[in-house]
Amino acid sequence: MKAFVKHLLDMTVKIQQIPAPTFAEEQRAQFVRGLFEVEGLQNISVDEVGNVFARLPGEGKAKPLIVSAHLDTVFPAETDLSAVHRRRRIIGAGIGDNSLGVAALIGLVWLLREYKISLPGDVWLVANVCEEGLGDLHGMRAVVDRFGADVHAYLIIEGLSLGYIQHRALGVKRYRVTVKTTGGHSWSDYGQPSALHELSSLVTKLTSLPLPEDPRTTMNVGRMGGGTSINAIAADAWLELDLRSESPQVLMELAQRVEQLIETVSRPEIQIEAKVIGQRPAGDISANHPLIRLAEACLKEQGIEPRLMIGSTDANVPLNRGLPAVVLGVTNGGGAHTTGEFINTEPVGRGMQQLLQFVNRAWE
Repeated sequence: MKAFVKHLLDMTVKIQQIPAPTFAEEQRAQFVRGLFEVEGLQNISVDEVGNVFARLPGEGKAKPLIVSAHLDTVFPAETDLSAVHRRRRIIGAGIGDNSLGVAALIGLVWLLREYKISLPGDVWLVANVCEEGLGDLHGMRAVVDRFGADVHAYLIIEGLSLGYIQHRALGVKRYRVTVKTTGGHSWSDYGQPSALHELSSLVTKLTSLPLPEDPRTTMNVGRMGGGTSINAIAADAWLELDLRSESPQVLMELAQRVEQLIETVSRPEIQIEAKVIGQRPAGDISANHPLIRLAEACLKEQGIEPRLMIGSTDANVPLNRGLPAVVLGVTNGGGAHTTGEFINTEPVGRGMQQLLQFVNRAWE
């Protein structure tokens, strides 16, 4: 197992070194396609949105298991992707989210062959696009559209979060809010409305809206900007707003309150528009579902205490459509979505054994 883990981590770093911002995953996708070809997998293809598919044939005619990991990262193409090995840790932007997850697709093939495991159905390996940011799960939507309900289940692999079992999909709604005014000179036109001032006032009002703690509900202004010069009254400004809730009903009600608030602050000389730029649908499967019980057993066998959780991942799409799906991790770490992101290397072997056993017993 030690040699296997080293080989897998070497592969992880090679994947991590290839830039893969959301909407620009082509280079990493082609690399993964080459890995699939080297392994002699069947029906290798890239679909119109950029997802990479390969089939590992099973021995029987059971419905296929779809195993997927997202290719993209939150980092722009110019990000320094240097990887640093430090004792039992590897540090690098995107190393855990989700370079290790993508490498695990190949790692599963290696383990299944090493242990000479025959499966009752095909395993489709999918490296999908557009999971992060404003990708809006575009890649996974295409994956589920392709296979429909004719699947046994979906296994989503994340490099981090070993020990956690995501079986509930967190609903998310995202807006881009724009403000337009006539603008003007900061001195001679003083008194004219500023788009930036209006936007700042709107943020204060938005963040003053009461949010319930149970079900947990959040609001975040992630980005904002506008204006042209320090001595110009801003004629335009914008922000991006992220709303989340464990309850689909509460999320819908919060979205309505946000839209109503924006309507009340709009007036003829100030045009404010809220455009939906992303929606991650909610869904779940029961904690008593056989797949969840299996995931718990596979973790316990590795000496890891399982924890059920809710999350916003590619699993949102199949779960929302009533299809069984679960998210499992390969290792633990920290610093996700920062350039100091890291993975702990010691748990990787147990994480991969957990995945192997899950795939081996998924049809039971």
